[in-house]
Amino acid sequence: MGELIPIVAIIFGCTIPMVAIWAKHKEKVAQMQISTTAEHTAEKAAQYASQVQRLEDRVQVLERIATDGKQDLALQIESLRDLQEIDDLTADTTNNREAVR
Repeated sequence: MGELIPIVAIIFGCTIPMVAIWAKHKEKVAQMQISTTAEHTAEKAAQYASQVQRLEDRVQVLERIATDGKQDLALQIESLRDLQEIDDLTADTTNNREAVR
């Protein structure tokens, strides 16, 4: 039985550092996953904020049209469609530039 003590000590001596290295690796992987998830979440939040702002702007315009009876409603709607097309083209161009980066 006394002969096994040095063998067990050598095995534990090699195993403990390997377990420590493995644990550090797992911790780094978990931190990278957390940072990736945080970046993705922040990006989605920014996209949602942008979309909410656009919708709020559109609602304000519609409220103005509904409450302002002095101007021709059809002309306002057409001009807003034109503005929306310009905004869409501008957004597409901006998105394409960002995708190229």
